[in-house]
Amino acid sequence: MNDVAAPPPRIVVGVDGSESSKTALQWAVDQARTTGAAVDVVLAWEDPVHWHGLVPPTDKEAGEFEVRAREALNGTVDDVLGPGPERPVAMRLEVTAGHPAAVLLQAAVGADLLVVGNRGRGAFREALLGSVGMHCVQHAPCPVVVVRQAPASPAAGETR
Repeated sequence: MNDVAAPPPRIVVGVDGSESSKTALQWAVDQARTTGAAVDVVLAWEDPVHWHGLVPPTDKEAGEFEVRAREALNGTVDDVLGPGPERPVAMRLEVTAGHPAAVLLQAAVGADLLVVGNRGRGAFREALLGSVGMHCVQHAPCPVVVVRQAPASPAAGETR
């Protein structure tokens, strides 16, 4: 008989600050409450390409991008779950440099579930599934849940 306790299930959720990713985070937390899982909340950041290949960003600039990404991640979690250190489930917040799909796939290794929003901050907001979500669905090492944000209701008197 083995007396070593198995680690709790692990859910990885990708966030980018978009409403869709906030909905995915809430879903992941609700699922973790139900299953006793821990949640890894992952935000990927990339160096901006505003320099057009002429002069790459300095290490100091890259560090500033990472600090801003960490602030964005903390802000997103606070927006969804409320401010403060008390969280409804065990959580680990992770900020990683790299392409979002690659970062999420790496974070999902050994996870029980990967959760993404149906679309993030990309240019094709009308797409049913964004490129990061599509890549994760096709290549993830674990089951993937794509959480679709409900469309906003038209305001009174507004037609769509």
